[in-house]
Amino acid sequence: MNDECQQPLIPVRIGQGLDAHRFESGRPLVLGGIRIEHDQGLAAHSDGDVVIHALCDALLGAAGLGDIGRWFPDHEDQYAGIDSRVLLRRVMDALSERGFGMGNADLTIVAQHPRLAPYIAAMTEVLAADLCCPVEWVNVKATTTERMGFTGRGEGIAAFAVVLLTES
Repeated sequence: MNDECQQPLIPVRIGQGLDAHRFESGRPLVLGGIRIEHDQGLAAHSDGDVVIHALCDALLGAAGLGDIGRWFPDHEDQYAGIDSRVLLRRVMDALSERGFGMGNADLTIVAQHPRLAPYIAAMTEVLAADLCCPVEWVNVKATTTERMGFTGRGEGIAAFAVVLLTES
């Protein structure tokens, strides 16, 4: 980089993530590390937790470390059926080793059904524990698309995540 392009170092990084999976019968529904009462789960190589997958992508992206598929490929048997909380903890370990700390996380779940409001507080607590941060630094919310698109038709669930990392 030439002298004209030098920028001051800002010790924070922002990352965003998105994940979506279709519903599949015969699987449990797990979102934000919490088992949700529903007649279908999400089709995936792992447990299908779109909330944690989006969060992992946001964390890895903020650190400039790629994405969840690079770290935990879905063609590797060791990740078949894995609890996504294990993946999140591994991501956090990798970030810690590189001098990154948690700033905050804001997550949005897009689902027409099931109703997620009764589970939000538990998801927030679980995620804060795995992120090693105060619960106030994690915000989880749910919305619908008013019956539009694949989530609105009840075909699956999507999740978005935005995180702020601190850098030492």
